[in-house]
Amino acid sequence: MIAIFKREIQSFFTSPIGYLVIGLFLVLNGLFLWVFKGPFNIFEYGFADLGNFFLIAPWVFLFLIPAITMKSFSEEKKLGTLELLFIKPISLWETVIGKFSGTFCLALIAILPTLLYVYTISQLGVTIGNLDMGMVLGSYFGLLFLIATYTAIGLFASTLSENQIVAFIIGMVLCFMMLYGFESLATILPSGTMMLFVEQIGMKAHFESIARGVLDTRDIIYFTSLTLFFLYLSINQLKNQNR
Repeated sequence: MIAIFKREIQSFFTSPIGYLVIGLFLVLNGLFLWVFKGPFNIFEYGFADLGNFFLIAPWVFLFLIPAITMKSFSEEKKLGTLELLFIKPISLWETVIGKFSGTFCLALIAILPTLLYVYTISQLGVTIGNLDMGMVLGSYFGLLFLIATYTAIGLFASTLSENQIVAFIIGMVLCFMMLYGFESLATILPSGTMMLFVEQIGMKAHFESIARGVLDTRDIIYFTSLTLFFLYLSINQLKNQNR
């Protein structure tokens, strides 16, 4: 698993992919938060908090994570090297977890520079340093859980086709459906238990719950279970292709 992880990280940073992903994430967030005029602009928002960043980041990663993971297994299948993974002295679980860890680590590196936003915004308030750190930490934890689930979904999409573009589209659509699809579906249902149930299936409700600064075990279990579920689907799909 460590070997797979190292190979993934090396492949990201020996090609423009890793630098491009980190650069795009930081540039897009920076432009919307500090440059472009609109509802996300910190200076026009009127409040010194990071709420807008955590509204934009899930959308940016919605495109970037599937773009990173689309080649994970699609490229192996296209080049005919997928069979080599099956004969190596490591299990499919270790292979999938190694690729998952590599992508997750790249996303984590992309997030780290945004910690500068925390300091900058804390200095912009009427009272310097008056920033709700509980909410900020909760939002970062929520974003990490969201990235983990995006990554697992992207890996699963990569096992479905040897065409990287198809894998990217499938991964992006699945991530969108899990984040916003169920919430949108809930809006057309009559108010009540069914509407709340459908809304809770989606990731947005759980992400917003953690972002409020409260680490509810139900939200943690939800994201962990969803991540493991898609990793399991990836392994099952690979097993079926090896038969």
